[in-house]
Amino acid sequence: MTASIATGTRPAFRRILLKLSGEALMGRLDYGIDPEVIGRLAREIIEVQQAGIEVGLVIGGGNIFRGAGLAAGGMDRVTGDHMGMLATVMNALAMQDALEKLGSKVRVMSALKINEVCEDFIRRRAIRHLEKGRIVIFAAGTGNPFFTTDSAAALRAVEIGADLLLKATKVDGVYDRDPKKHADAVRYDRLGYDEVISRNLQVMDTAAIALCRDHDLPLRIYDMTRAGNLMRILHGEAVGTLVAR
Repeated sequence: MTASIATGTRPAFRRILLKLSGEALMGRLDYGIDPEVIGRLAREIIEVQQAGIEVGLVIGGGNIFRGAGLAAGGMDRVTGDHMGMLATVMNALAMQDALEKLGSKVRVMSALKINEVCEDFIRRRAIRHLEKGRIVIFAAGTGNPFFTTDSAAALRAVEIGADLLLKATKVDGVYDRDPKKHADAVRYDRLGYDEVISRNLQVMDTAAIALCRDHDLPLRIYDMTRAGNLMRILHGEAVGTLVAR
C-alpha cells in the first residue's frame, strides 16, 4: 500500500516494519549506544504508533559486532554471525527499555531461544501483539548465519503482513554512487526492485530486495538523522527513495 496519509485523517498504513542499523544507535560515539539518539528514535516511533499504525522493528548489531567483519578478521563465519545475532538482542532490549520508559508496551521476540530475556519469535503471537497495540522488536536476525538483518527485516515484514518496509539510514535516499565521495552523485526518488538489483545499488542485500519484490512489499529508504522524517513519510511526503513495482 503506497497511498498518502493526509494530515488529520486515518493513516493509510495499517502496519509498518522499521529497520534500524546498529550503527544508527551510536550517534557520535565510536561504539555502543548513544542514549540521546535512542531516546529520540523511541519518541518518533511512539508518535507513529499514536497515529494508529502498528509498528514492528528490526535493529542491526553493527554498533557492537558484525558477523561479516569478524569473519574478515579470521573468525569462523558461523561463530561471527551468531555473535552478531546476540548483538541485535542487546540493541533490541535497549530499545525496549527506551520505549517502555516513555509509556509504550513492547515485546522483544528472538529468532534464537533466549527465554530468560525475551520471547521466541512465533508469527501468530507477533501479529497478536501488534493487534493489541504493542510495539514488537524482532531480534537475532533470521536465526541463521549468512543472512543479514536486512534479509531479516524483509522476512519479518512479509510474515506480519506489513504495508511498508522502512530502512532508516544516515543518507537521504539512494544514489547512483557514494554522495560522500562524489559531489555530482544523483539521488533517485523512485526505483524498481529489479533496477536496484541490476545496478547493484546496495540499498539492501539482494535476498532482501528479491523478497520485497516477490511479495510486492514497498520499501522506502530515508535519513533517520533528520528528526520528523518518519512521520513526514507516513503523511505522504516523498522523503528519501521509494523502491516499488
